Amino acid sequence: MSSRNSSGILPVEKGAGVTSFHVVGHLRRVLGVSRIGHGGTLDPEATGVLPILIGEATKLTPYLVDLDKEYVATVRLGVVTDTQDLSGAVRETRPVPEIDAAAIEAALARFVGVIFQVPPMYSALRRGGKRLYQLARDGLTVEREPRPVTVHAITLESVALPSFTMRVRCGKGTYVRTLAADLGEAFGCGGALERLVRTRVGPYRLESSAPWSEIQESRDGASLWARLLPPDSALGALPAVHLESGSTRPYVNGQTVACPPGPIGLVRVYGPGAELLGIGACRGGAVKPERILHADSSRPRVLPA
Repeated sequence: MSSRNSSGILPVEKGAGVTSFHVVGHLRRVLGVSRIGHGGTLDPEATGVLPILIGEATKLTPYLVDLDKEYVATVRLGVVTDTQDLSGAVRETRPVPEIDAAAIEAALARFVGVIFQVPPMYSALRRGGKRLYQLARDGLTVEREPRPVTVHAITLESVALPSFTMRVRCGKGTYVRTLAADLGEAFGCGGALERLVRTRVGPYRLESSAPWSEIQESRDGASLWARLLPPDSALGALPAVHLESGSTRPYVNGQTVACPPGPIGLVRVYGPGAELLGIGACRGGAVKPERILHADSSRPRVLPA
């Protein structure tokens, strides 16, 4: 696939020690595109799947943020840090109790479902126009209200005290660092995130993402363009609606148009030639534009395995 006028989603592996913003900036230069973003921040020391949105696909950012995610996380017990991971300053160390896999699994089970988390100070949330991490770096701590998040499943992968590794499948807004710290408190010894790998964002999996080494070594972006997926690869959970040819132009001009009866709620909207027009809200045989993707010529493809 060629370049500058193309829109789509490029799942990449973020390496350790760089920000998600750094990855976007690097790819902007390599691919020679101006409209580019990402579908969900990873902490600098974390690695794993980072969906990159290019061109018209950047309009889908809110929908990618909503996709569920999967992580493999290693928790170090017996240490408390100011960032809730091992990159931060150690505030306290405590002895680790004698616990086995059964005790850890029992604790993990208590964090499955809708739980409440207090967002960490070292996070990108805003307070009074400033990011919380900016306030934290200035030595300030502010009140944060607990937020509900959904943890779909946690499974124990391995135990090597004082550390253990777990696989977490969760919804948007979940801080795995905070989960590690809260688990440490559940054992009475404190805990911090030792290592984090994001293995999946929605349909995008780590094994089918562009490796970090390829991203670093790419000079003209040719191999990366070949990996570009169509914008609708992110929208497989939404039902599809195909418009008649006479409805296409009014729809992309922002008008509500008739659609086949059946779906209710958000849908993928296609023109008669399988051209993705965007996302609409469907009800009562009519679809209202929510996000319009102009001049997208992609065709539906098989989602990433």
